[in-house]
Amino acid sequence: MSIGDALAAARRQAGLTITQVSQRTCIRETIVRGIERGDYSACGGDFYARGHIRSIARAVGLDPDELIREYDATQAPPQPITAADVFQPFTPVKLKERKRPNWTIVLLVGVIAVLGIAGFRYFSSRHSSPPSRPTASTQPDHHGKPHAKATPVAQGTPHHVRLTMLVATGQVTWAELSTSIGKVLFMGDVSTGKTWTEPYEVYLRLGNPAAVTLYLNGTKQAVTATNPVTILCTRVACH
Repeated sequence: MSIGDALAAARRQAGLTITQVSQRTCIRETIVRGIERGDYSACGGDFYARGHIRSIARAVGLDPDELIREYDATQAPPQPITAADVFQPFTPVKLKERKRPNWTIVLLVGVIAVLGIAGFRYFSSRHSSPPSRPTASTQPDHHGKPHAKATPVAQGTPHHVRLTMLVATGQVTWAELSTSIGKVLFMGDVSTGKTWTEPYEVYLRLGNPAAVTLYLNGTKQAVTATNPVTILCTRVACH
């Protein structure tokens, strides 16, 4: 009869369950059940297996020494290590040497990247800079109206209504700009100049038209009225 069979038979004869044996010995049920089946893998080694066998044997009323002798006889002990095994020459394991990074190449790549970014920003800023827009420098002529050094220039067929109103030096005019449906776009006094750009025709009301020089899409318009006047400006003419 094996050790496990002897322990199981004694347990049943004592009227104990595996759970009760586990509670009395503080050994897990899985280990108790394994020992009864001849499986000592859960014990954790021969030392712990012998201790579990002793505890279970005492709990079920068997002689533990006899069971230990049988365990030592049936379970093959590990072979002792001899001096020849200790001093036997061995082949060293060659570890793969980790290559060190070439810092010269890394530094060179970094410098090239910085120069590339700087060059890209430089040429991008040159090509993306908007052309300077001409500014009108007003100088009074003999008639008291401003003379623009750079006046608006007409360009092809217009696709919008661009009004530029220049006021003579020292003069002020009241102006109101509205759409054809009566929406007011601007209302107030103008003493120097004003520019509007709208997609459709507009109405321009002037309180002092004699002081105004008016351009439509870069083309000078004739303003002959001397009293407050309302002017309709389309994409091609003001009248």
